[in-house]
Amino acid sequence: MIHLQIEKKLQSASQDILLDIQLEIQSKDFVVLYGKSGVGKTSILRMIAGLLSPDEGEISVDNSQWYSSKQKINLKPQKREVGMVFQDFALFPNMTVLENLKFALPKRQKNSIIEELVSIMEIEPFLHNYPSTLSGGQKQRVALARALVQKPKILLLDEPLSALDFEMRKKLQDYLQKLHQKYELTTILVSHDVSEIVKMANKIFVIEDGKVLKSGKPIEIFSNSKISGKFQFVGEILKVEEQSFLQIITILIGNEIVRVISENSQEKFSVGDTVMVATKAFHPLIKKIG
Repeated sequence: MIHLQIEKKLQSASQDILLDIQLEIQSKDFVVLYGKSGVGKTSILRMIAGLLSPDEGEISVDNSQWYSSKQKINLKPQKREVGMVFQDFALFPNMTVLENLKFALPKRQKNSIIEELVSIMEIEPFLHNYPSTLSGGQKQRVALARALVQKPKILLLDEPLSALDFEMRKKLQDYLQKLHQKYELTTILVSHDVSEIVKMANKIFVIEDGKVLKSGKPIEIFSNSKISGKFQFVGEILKVEEQSFLQIITILIGNEIVRVISENSQEKFSVGDTVMVATKAFHPLIKKIG
């Protein structure tokens, strides 16, 4: 279990934020930190990793203290058993893919973990290439593999898929789920993609004004209420057409476009809204979730 009780004053060009965060994350959970840009989500990841120190509080993992302001404990990043992947890949440009992986390999650890990750992530075809010759998706696969070479307990992901196209993002989501399960990781993801969150995470923490506003299962948090239905899909509204007492709503779900007739006059839908579409006895229900 990860126990986090920290305070940190963050300064930005627009405003100062006082983070006052209390989190408990169960071992092997896949959780998401969600909130507007600038609320401190990345800073929380950096404090768990040891790249940023809280002003006060404590961070413990499986009853081992990683940080304590009272006990003056602050483990160095290399002792925290954490793998971290950023949006910008952060690969060494003067090293090949294989050299990047070997550089991350701890001393006295066998190369077998590299061979295993190369196979899982399907990066063997460009193993001897330099990062500058790789596509964004290929770079991110290498970054993920490098983060896992050290066999960390915790995988921290800072919007690693946001710059990728839909097909590559979907493929890497599948890779992430496979890696999370195979290596029994505790994974903490920062993401703004609602469909990605609903697909991958079993718990979400919504952060606002420096605090955890609410937490729970993603579909329940985003829908604000439980909607029963045989099928549920998350998508983005592309077009809204008003016709008498009806709305004809065009929605992008994955890479498919669907049109749904809504009789829900209580809720105003707009282009760009993230919605959940559920079917109940062949009657579609639409609920705004973001």
